[in-house]
Amino acid sequence: MKSAGIRDVAELAGVSVTTVSHVLNDTPHTRVSEETRARVRQAAKTLGYGPNRMAQALRTNRSGLIGLLSEEIATTPHAGRIILGAQNAAREHDLTLVIVNTERESNGNSHRDDVQALLDRQVDAILYATMYHRQVPLPPNLKGLPAVLIDSTDQAGVVPAVVPDEVGGAVAAVTHLVEAGHTRIGFLNNDDDVPATHGRLAGYRQVLQAHGIPIDETLIASSPSETLPGYGRAREVLARDDRPTALFCYNDRMAMGAYRAAMELGLNIPHDLSIVGFDNQELIAANLFPGLTTVALPHYEMGAWAVETLVHLLHGDAQYKLLADKPTLLDCPLIVRGSVTKPRDN
Repeated sequence: MKSAGIRDVAELAGVSVTTVSHVLNDTPHTRVSEETRARVRQAAKTLGYGPNRMAQALRTNRSGLIGLLSEEIATTPHAGRIILGAQNAAREHDLTLVIVNTERESNGNSHRDDVQALLDRQVDAILYATMYHRQVPLPPNLKGLPAVLIDSTDQAGVVPAVVPDEVGGAVAAVTHLVEAGHTRIGFLNNDDDVPATHGRLAGYRQVLQAHGIPIDETLIASSPSETLPGYGRAREVLARDDRPTALFCYNDRMAMGAYRAAMELGLNIPHDLSIVGFDNQELIAANLFPGLTTVALPHYEMGAWAVETLVHLLHGDAQYKLLADKPTLLDCPLIVRGSVTKPRDN
């Protein structure tokens, strides 16, 4: 059977050959409506037609490849959502991801070889995803290349970055507890000096102040953000005579520790103690009993946003370079399950 050509795609989509070329090659600064673009892509898919990658690369001096440098892909549950969001967005622009796993290290120079591995494969741009919201130094050979940071910010402020709205997520969590009738709310926080620690504490304080609820500093307990430290700090807070009726936890692992502490103290969740977590790690949150109400981090959305921004940078859209001035915040939605209800004394 004769393979389909660009003229066949144009005829099926009802557009010109030039329009097909612009859409499939993602030519910048062309006035083609989204409806027409979708029609052309569908026609190409139906006919099994795709542009000749080798010829396209020679003509445009671009490979159609985007590098994704991601920390701890194999061990971090969030990495998959970032990759999926980036991959789906890349597919919409007929781009391909090349993924390199890197270890989390404090010195950006140590990632030089990982970036070089992507550059050797002639990627057009690079996404740099961290698994722990923080400020990072850029690998030296990343500078000057179209790049976007995911879940981190650039110390130099020259690369666009997308991060979760940590304050907004905490506001949603604590507001949910206040609206359920709780006025004595404890907070199990992380003890690391990172943006999430400060942002989630700020959101907690903001809600209590907005509702005229006095802030009891003794109900704010910090520890490493893992299950056993969370359990230990929860035992201390919940063993008090004036214990809180609700806990907001820095993450779902600490919340899991709080569940154990509540069980050992004979407290029923949610009737004696309401709990809200953060991160929406589904293997934890959805499988606790009752299911943990928690705040979702927008990993899929951050991956997709980063690719869309890279595409604009590759097309030379100058206004997108201004995004480097400050990170873009994405909403952290509340996922309601069964761990919150009104306190017994209400």
